[in-house]
Amino acid sequence: MIQAIGSILPLAFGIAISPIPIIAAILMLLSPKARGTSLGFLLGWVLGIVVAVVVFTLLSALLPQGGDDSSNPTAGTIKIVLGILLLFLALRQWRSRPKGDAEPALPKWMSAIDSMTPPKALGLGFLLAAVNPKNLLMGIAAGVAIGAAGITVGESVIVIVVFVVIAASTVAVPVIGYLVASARLAAPLKSLHTWLVHNNATVMSILLLVIGVVVIGKGLANF
Repeated sequence: MIQAIGSILPLAFGIAISPIPIIAAILMLLSPKARGTSLGFLLGWVLGIVVAVVVFTLLSALLPQGGDDSSNPTAGTIKIVLGILLLFLALRQWRSRPKGDAEPALPKWMSAIDSMTPPKALGLGFLLAAVNPKNLLMGIAAGVAIGAAGITVGESVIVIVVFVVIAASTVAVPVIGYLVASARLAAPLKSLHTWLVHNNATVMSILLLVIGVVVIGKGLANF
């Protein structure tokens, strides 16, 4: 089980550090409907992470298992393909970063956050966690790692919980903190939002590069 946790940690941190959902959560916390929309977004975010990792854990458990030497070529091949896709996304993010003093381009849906309702915020959180290509690839890689680890159902549940807690933490912490001390967090949240907006592409490209290399390395180790 410890080895499985070690395999999913980089992937969980990769989802956690993804700037776009953090920016979305901060914008909701600074909107007129801060409490309802931020809680809805957090719930959707957690549900999306849970669904993605559980579905692909169950699917990967159906893959042919390796022999007594712990090799698993099928799981290894899947990890290598996922790692290559992450490297491709890293290149796309790097090339999309703003040049000079140009303002970074953000998703158009962010302009509608002030008028967003809690159910829509929940749906947005779910989509960003379970459907967004970058997070989906990391969720698939985590599911494959857990399903191919050869651990019991109880141990798999523990590993999934660890993954979800870490992956959801960077959205959960500001939302919960704001609900406890909104006045104190308003200014720091605005500063964090500005920094994330201007460094989103750079952060994600470096993050995807590192995780892609790690996933490819894990895949090669399965041969």
